[in-house]
Amino acid sequence: MEDLKLKKRDHSSSECIAAASSIRDALYVLNGKWKLPLIVTLVDGPLRFNDIQRALSGITPKILSKELKELELNEFVKRNVFSTTPVTVTYEATPYSQTLGPVLEALQKWGKQHRERIVASRRQPADTEVLT
Repeated sequence: MEDLKLKKRDHSSSECIAAASSIRDALYVLNGKWKLPLIVTLVDGPLRFNDIQRALSGITPKILSKELKELELNEFVKRNVFSTTPVTVTYEATPYSQTLGPVLEALQKWGKQHRERIVASRRQPADTEVLT
């Protein structure tokens, strides 16, 4: 796919360093296997902790709690506390999390392309001969 190719650009060393720094910042905020799926889970509306855990099968309560706190610190998730008996807590994606839409679309497109490439390469017979 032509639009997914990296393009060599004429730029200064400082521009290259700034670009790499911005990418590093983004990866730092969105690192791990749960943050993006967690944001996607909350886009449809607020959910309680146990509902989120059920939606993301395989995540432990400890990891979910850590990820929610980090996403809240980075303004992707809002924690709502309601003074009911017992106290009700919900989590929801913030409007800021919508800025990840193009990133998620690009990752989905690239992930699909990558999987297809790997599956296709495993189906092809090896070009090497086994010597006995």
